[in-house]
Amino acid sequence: QVQLVESGGGLVQAGGSLRLSCVASGNIFSIYNMGWYRQAPGKQRELVANITRGGITNYADSVKGRFTISRDNAKKTVYLQMNSLKPEDTAVYYCNVKTLNDYWGQGTQVTVSS
Repeated sequence: QVQLVESGGGLVQAGGSLRLSCVASGNIFSIYNMGWYRQAPGKQRELVANITRGGITNYADSVKGRFTISRDNAKKTVYLQMNSLKPEDTAVYYCNVKTLNDYWGQGTQVTVSS
């Protein structure tokens, strides 16, 4: 059994910053990609950013230059530093971890007020 625990969401004004964290625990032998997705009301879940075990990153165009993903392999933790937040970043953010299977966190709400 694998558990993902997310933290760091909340309410922030436009232009502000938040840092999301996701810690993986349980029966994990090897983690490949780690990433963050988000889902706004009435929209499909979309990739925000992901990072390989070796540190190669990939970002959605909408967050490039504003968000930074990082990971600590020893701690089985992935982070998302979000700067210059916009109201359109408002969504539930989900952590994703890929081993031989796909695992998802429970989601953390990020709300950006204008």
